[in-house]
Amino acid sequence: MAQRRYDERDVRIRPGRGSRPRTKQRPEHADAEVALVTAVDRGRYAILVDPDGPDERVAIAMKARELGRDRVVPGDRVDIVGDTSGADGSLSRIVRIQERKTVLRRTADDTDPVERIIVANADQLVIVTALADPEPRTRMIDRCVAAAYDARMDALLALTKADLADPATLVDMYAPIGVQVVVSSRGDGRVIDGLEAVRDALDGRTSVLVGHSGVGKSTLVNALVPGTGRAVGVVNDVTGRGRHTSSSAVALRVPGTREPTWVIDTPGVRSFGLAHVDPQHLLGAFADLATVADECPRGCTHGDDAPDCALDAWVQEAPDDSSRAARGARVESFRRLLASRLGTGEPEQRETARP
Repeated sequence: MAQRRYDERDVRIRPGRGSRPRTKQRPEHADAEVALVTAVDRGRYAILVDPDGPDERVAIAMKARELGRDRVVPGDRVDIVGDTSGADGSLSRIVRIQERKTVLRRTADDTDPVERIIVANADQLVIVTALADPEPRTRMIDRCVAAAYDARMDALLALTKADLADPATLVDMYAPIGVQVVVSSRGDGRVIDGLEAVRDALDGRTSVLVGHSGVGKSTLVNALVPGTGRAVGVVNDVTGRGRHTSSSAVALRVPGTREPTWVIDTPGVRSFGLAHVDPQHLLGAFADLATVADECPRGCTHGDDAPDCALDAWVQEAPDDSSRAARGARVESFRRLLASRLGTGEPEQRETARP
């Protein structure tokens, strides 16, 4: 019997899972609508379709698979397709993230390589700090100013609870270096004294509020945007720290302003790592020290062991003990940040230091 010869016709390949060739072509979604992301909750995104337009409406969206691991955050302008009516049960898809003007990032500490994007497209970082209960932490303020400088955002220091402590020390420390400062206090009932000054500082801008738990951040948001109902926390009498109440960031439109105004309230933080900030850019966040450092010898590291550093001479040349202490605190804060970023100092994982 002759032996059978096989050829390619006898070979049968069973198509397996994923054997279908993938194409790099993606839909153009030419009919996509523009929306503003206002909140994120477990894979669902609250969006405002046609923001500030005649057909503005609230809708819910999910992220399209084609976006991969790209993170969508409050403040993002996105392109959406699908059911954008905003009717109950409707669901649209986010297919593109538009180019971001600014991105505010932070890391868990100064050695963590993982960046966490907080918000996008904000042009002002509002550092909410209580003057008492809990006590202000100037190192946390300095870290936030550095993050704002790195993100090319303006920094606004909002001091709360002025009825409990004098704001003069912090005003004198930050106002001269270009950080705008507004002060508010708890008045009678739900009224906040100084609220109009805060509103004026926010007018026409998109501002993100950052601060420790218990500093009055949500209280301020509730006063600026009545009916919001952001949870208000209390401060632990033993630890002096606030309890986390807001669990996610949310963008809110502020009524009663001359220009369209948005605030993005974020959960309270106990750390603000700057691993994403180039150490060479840190000095730029300390405008007063940057001017002094121009007199340093070439190649000066500005660290504790830097010879002939002009920062040390600036501290010693202060006119009185009070000014010398204030200048020394500024230089120490900068050098601690610098050492932490360079890995030559102890990372400040939890910002608990007092001024």
